[in-house]
Amino acid sequence: MAAMPEINAERLLKDINHLAQIGAGADGAIYRIAGNDADMAARDWIDKTMRVSGLHSYYDATGNVFARRLNTPGPWLLIGSHSDTVPAAGHLDGAYGVIAAMEVLRTLHELDHPMADHLESVAWFDEEGVMEGSGGGLTGSTALTQNPHAEDLFAYIELHVEQGPRMERDGLDLAPVTGIVGVRRYSVTAQGQANHAGTTPFDMRQDAGRVASRVAAELKNICQEADPASIGNAGVISFDPAAANVVPGAARVELEIRAGKNEALDAIERALTDFLSLVANEEECTAKLECTSAKPAAVFDERVYGMVEEVCRRRTDKCAPLLSYAGHDASVISTRLPTAMLFVPSTGGFSHSNREHTADGHLVLGAQALLDAVVRTGELMLPRLLSNELVAA
Repeated sequence: MAAMPEINAERLLKDINHLAQIGAGADGAIYRIAGNDADMAARDWIDKTMRVSGLHSYYDATGNVFARRLNTPGPWLLIGSHSDTVPAAGHLDGAYGVIAAMEVLRTLHELDHPMADHLESVAWFDEEGVMEGSGGGLTGSTALTQNPHAEDLFAYIELHVEQGPRMERDGLDLAPVTGIVGVRRYSVTAQGQANHAGTTPFDMRQDAGRVASRVAAELKNICQEADPASIGNAGVISFDPAAANVVPGAARVELEIRAGKNEALDAIERALTDFLSLVANEEECTAKLECTSAKPAAVFDERVYGMVEEVCRRRTDKCAPLLSYAGHDASVISTRLPTAMLFVPSTGGFSHSNREHTADGHLVLGAQALLDAVVRTGELMLPRLLSNELVAA
């Protein structure tokens, strides 16, 4: 690999810190909920920063902020992440990928690098899905997949903090991301018979609470047997009536499962259905499993992933592929464009928290690896795209 242009590390870190001040509370946590005043101020700052750098910056109808060189015909490689946050957020989730994309574009623009004409950055709107009426987030990226502008793009690469403990635990500097887990959520409802808990023997109860509790307790085993890399969570459980001396006549538990393959999600769902039927019969209750939301697993494009893995391994020998267990705009974009991601480690695995932290050295390394990946992906994919355009003309 030929020598790559070098990003401006000082500018990168300065801009990360600047964006962290927009929407920060007294405790340092960030409240840049999509569409609120802080979020719009951040987008305005991103827009103006790119304009001052001599780039063409613009909003689309959804609120995404794009930037690229003036008067370039494309096609473009898209890079970026989201600038909105959850309540009481850290300063890197999403924001780091936005600033790194801005830095890569500005660096290549200032050097008049050939790839500068074929690169566009983006700050996605409402990735987190916590604003009122959001509908689950990934709003800006979903809108792009339905926008004619997607036809002008040839790939997407997203840089992000890991948001978990694996990279730090394994001593990794960089991680090319193989894909993003699919996520399904379920509501389990059980109906039995409420009765006096002190006078009803165990063998004469219709205990809906036991049905919900047994399903929650068994979820780990169900997931691990179907796919050892899958995970699940029972995050909400409720009994009715909620009294210590009353056998629950009704109960409900909300479950979430995550796996890297849709086949594993299907296997877990089947096992959950079978186990629920078994315990409901044993507890002499009726029960129902209802899927309340489902997002499919995303497997990234082999060509773009290959370029990301190549540059990561050239930058450090402390590198290994990872599956993302958190959702990202890249999962949506991968349905329309060849897509890849790369991670840098999160100190302590903290995210969605003001304890979120990544060492400056890793932040700089990740942004440099993103630039490397942009150049290499352009070298791989652009010649054929441009030659096809000439033939068509």
